Amino acid sequence: MVSGSERWIDLVDPDGAAIEAAVAMRLLPLDVQRLARPTRVDRPPRPRLAAHGNYVFGVLVLPTADDDGNVTCHEIDVVATLDRLVTIRKKPRGFPPCDISELVATANRDDLPAGMCLYELVDEIAERFLVVVDRFDDEIDELEDNVGTWSSEDIRRRIASLRHEILEVRRVLTPTRDAARAVLDDRVELDGDVTLFPREIELHFADAYDKLLRSTDGLDLARDLLSGVRDYHQAQVANDQNEVMKRLTVIASVLLVPTFIVGLYGQNLHGGPEFRWRYGYWFSWGLIVVTTIAQLLYYRRKRWI
Repeated sequence: MVSGSERWIDLVDPDGAAIEAAVAMRLLPLDVQRLARPTRVDRPPRPRLAAHGNYVFGVLVLPTADDDGNVTCHEIDVVATLDRLVTIRKKPRGFPPCDISELVATANRDDLPAGMCLYELVDEIAERFLVVVDRFDDEIDELEDNVGTWSSEDIRRRIASLRHEILEVRRVLTPTRDAARAVLDDRVELDGDVTLFPREIELHFADAYDKLLRSTDGLDLARDLLSGVRDYHQAQVANDQNEVMKRLTVIASVLLVPTFIVGLYGQNLHGGPEFRWRYGYWFSWGLIVVTTIAQLLYYRRKRWI
């Protein structure tokens, strides 16, 4: 499947022959294998850009977030030559491929050079990272607002899910930022006297690099905020446990004095004046009731119950 003009060619899960036909030059066999290889199921690949002689090979990851806040990482492999850019989109299992058709159509309509097309793709990825970070902030704000009303099981599940997604996004965000930095440092360039990234394109890459830096800072802030929510929830759980233990202690203390009185009169030893007293039984009951009421009033005054 080929879309757009020959300046930016976009493919979806092609084979090796389709890739070499689109690039119109001979690639390293290892690069062909990497481009034709299906995307990994367990985790997204590590983004990178590297110069391989007369072309630039790259692996990029575009994140998307659905309405429920679930983040999906879409692998986009790139081959950039002096006159064209070839992108290979790979479908993650259970999801459709990401849509960059508008980006491709705009670049081909404006007849942008290959280096500028690659910047447009990197800039779009940087924008998507900012959107994902904003989505994390919204979910953490919702979690903070409801930490006192939701059940502990729901809160722990949401915290664990957000923490896992933040780590997954960070795993691809940091190398994406490093790849953009490599272009600025002239570590990714074609052989010979030709240049894929002239000065004006490098300035655009600097803008994308700044967006990736903001995304990194925002992701670190989201992680710190999530840790604060987790600590608050743990403190709340510990406080609730302390309240339960306090009530159990009050109950045990209230029962302690009557138990002592019953044990005292249950010794069945001679010499106790209450044993031969006509009202001794009622005296013991009165003593139990009075001491119990006194304890309850005391604990109530202390706000323990």
